Amino acid sequence: MKYTQRNPAILMLQDGTVFRGHAAGFIGTTSGEICFNTGMTGYQEVYTDPSYYGQILVNTTAHIGNYGVNNNEAESNSVKISGLVCSNFSQYHSRINSDGSLQQYFEKEKIVAICDVDTRAIVRYIRNKGVMNAVISSEIMDEIELKKILDKVPSMEGLELSSKVATKVPYFWGNENAKYKVAALDLGIKRSILSCLAERDCYIKVFPMNSTLEEMKAFNPNGYFISNGPGDPASLPHIAALVKQILEMKAPLFGICLGHQILSKAMGLSTYKMHNGHRGLNHPIKNEITGKGEITSQNHGFVVNMEEAIKHENIIITHKHLNDGTLAGIKIKDKPAFSVQYHPEASAGPHDSRYLFDEFVSIMEKVKVLA
Repeated sequence: MKYTQRNPAILMLQDGTVFRGHAAGFIGTTSGEICFNTGMTGYQEVYTDPSYYGQILVNTTAHIGNYGVNNNEAESNSVKISGLVCSNFSQYHSRINSDGSLQQYFEKEKIVAICDVDTRAIVRYIRNKGVMNAVISSEIMDEIELKKILDKVPSMEGLELSSKVATKVPYFWGNENAKYKVAALDLGIKRSILSCLAERDCYIKVFPMNSTLEEMKAFNPNGYFISNGPGDPASLPHIAALVKQILEMKAPLFGICLGHQILSKAMGLSTYKMHNGHRGLNHPIKNEITGKGEITSQNHGFVVNMEEAIKHENIIITHKHLNDGTLAGIKIKDKPAFSVQYHPEASAGPHDSRYLFDEFVSIMEKVKVLA
């Protein structure tokens, strides 16, 4: 169904709390875990980030849709959020190189949204109560019926979602004559990550998440990359086992977000679900090696156990989140492997942390020379 300006919509949280507003996007019903993102720009990149699969997103910035969408700014081949909650959903956009409105984009992708709600109140509520499941509907106004739908939504804890968004067949990215070859394991990879590697003279083969080490080694890569992705890292023990095999080879390895959590799992560390998670473009990180600060783009609801990392004899803590002291980066003492919890490609977001791709290339060069 098409959007109607004053069509009513309802947001119901898992504990029964209700917010009423107006419909935007596709007219329908959707559900998922509700979370919030504090970024003031880059909404299209956020909505198409595979790490958001299965989540209803609250945008804290006041205006959404005001600059439309551009086909070149998608981080994957489709919108990955389950639904959107925002204050003002603009029907008009004013960017000269736009490929259309956000409304048209959501209608095409069948994304249900609710606007004209107090997002400050919603964010304060879930910030205090913690993340929880929610349902948005612009077709069902009966709260009893919505509660029945909501009761069937699974918890994100223990949920494996990477298989819903990862590629099913290998593909290539970059210049085949590049100096370095990188085998990337796709758990929900963003296109801008691939672009950051390609810009640094890397030719990438992206592998499905069920790939074996032998299949990845056949590409004869100079290094391995473990991508970001959605869901609970504890649900991917077979991926942790694969990363452990890569570590035993002492091959260069770089992990981002879920990839960071999987590397940590391979080293014997545990992960846990956060009260709210980190999602936005302005998260402060301290580089524990250089002492410098970084403003980073983040999107994760699980984190690696800091106390276990401190006690681990083969792990060096390289980065720490300055807001809550959570673990944000590690490197392995006796292996050319490292990872970060945040997104150094930062699309959207500041580019403070893109040096990490340079470090990965430097490690590959060093190992290449020693080989």
